[in-house]
Amino acid sequence: MKTKRKIAVVVTARPSYSRIKTALKAIQEHPNLELKLIVAASALLDRYGTAVNYIEKDGFQIHSKVYNVLEGESPMSMAKTTGLGIIELSTVFNNLNPDLIITIADRYETMSTAIAASYMNIPLIHIQGGEVTGNIDEKVRHAITKLSDVHLVASKDAAERVIKMGENQESVFVTGCPSIDLAEEIFPNTELDFNPFSKYGGVGKEMDINNGYVVVMQHPVTTEFKASRKQINETLQAIKSLQMPTFFFWPNVDAGADGTSNGIRSFREIEKPENIHFFKNMEPTDFLRLLYNSKCLIGNSSVGIRECAYLGVPVVNIGTRQHGRARGKNVIDVDYNSEAISTAIAKQIANGRYEKDTIYGTGNAGKNIAEVLTKIQPNIDKKITY
Repeated sequence: MKTKRKIAVVVTARPSYSRIKTALKAIQEHPNLELKLIVAASALLDRYGTAVNYIEKDGFQIHSKVYNVLEGESPMSMAKTTGLGIIELSTVFNNLNPDLIITIADRYETMSTAIAASYMNIPLIHIQGGEVTGNIDEKVRHAITKLSDVHLVASKDAAERVIKMGENQESVFVTGCPSIDLAEEIFPNTELDFNPFSKYGGVGKEMDINNGYVVVMQHPVTTEFKASRKQINETLQAIKSLQMPTFFFWPNVDAGADGTSNGIRSFREIEKPENIHFFKNMEPTDFLRLLYNSKCLIGNSSVGIRECAYLGVPVVNIGTRQHGRARGKNVIDVDYNSEAISTAIAKQIANGRYEKDTIYGTGNAGKNIAEVLTKIQPNIDKKITY
């Protein structure tokens, strides 16, 4: 009987799960692959939505949990969290003895996975390399590319960028982005078939959303972390003036998250807004249905660049976090200015839904990734092609 190839996947944060969920399912169901799932960092923490609960609810067996997030939401805490991750993940990899390790995207916690795998001579697979962003994620993503042995990218542009970085084109595969698979899953049932308030709780009053609502998801920019409170205040003032029901999601664990969170709490205490309801997290498909039925997404999350392009949801992208990332026609870019944000929101609401854009895939990335994993013969001694 053929031995199954053992695939270790490390999920470190709330967004990472949606970026890999369909690939996890495809790996789990493939007769020649064995999934070893590791959940670490903020994906385990309640204050950031306890993504691990949704992972377990979806039926995935978790083989190891790694608690390595250092409190503080500062550049130093990010660096130390990365160091702790290297220490803990090295032990996990040694115990699981995988054939391949998968790391996802560009969050600083993923650097721990890349470094540990590289020094342990375990072939590293990077998903979503070759893209461009506007903060520390830019450095992390490209550093992981250079540490990785195989690159499963979301688009042709990303593939070309990885190859230009000196990676062997035989190690680069355009698979699409697994988060687009989730967006595809909500068709044809795109209705908001659940009550967000009763299902997910959150903070704030239940609102009448029959006449429309907007969604806000804004994270701190790690290279501008000292300005995070001022930046979120501009967005909050724009939402206040809009006076439309708003679903507001908690930020990621990054340097500056305390400033963002404190700004939200202070606004909530002083203004007591009745048109804003605050949430930590939602199941991925529920969140995508919420987005699909919204008038607009506001903030700086990559979901506005990726999933919303596929869903045709209007987006107001604020600031530099997504700077340089390929985007569809559904995005308007503005600076941290409440008047500019308000003007852009009004324009996007008036425009309405955009046509579907397949810039990041067509909805079959998970299966594509599993098939590549069965066929590749990665070599940890790279053939660099400068």
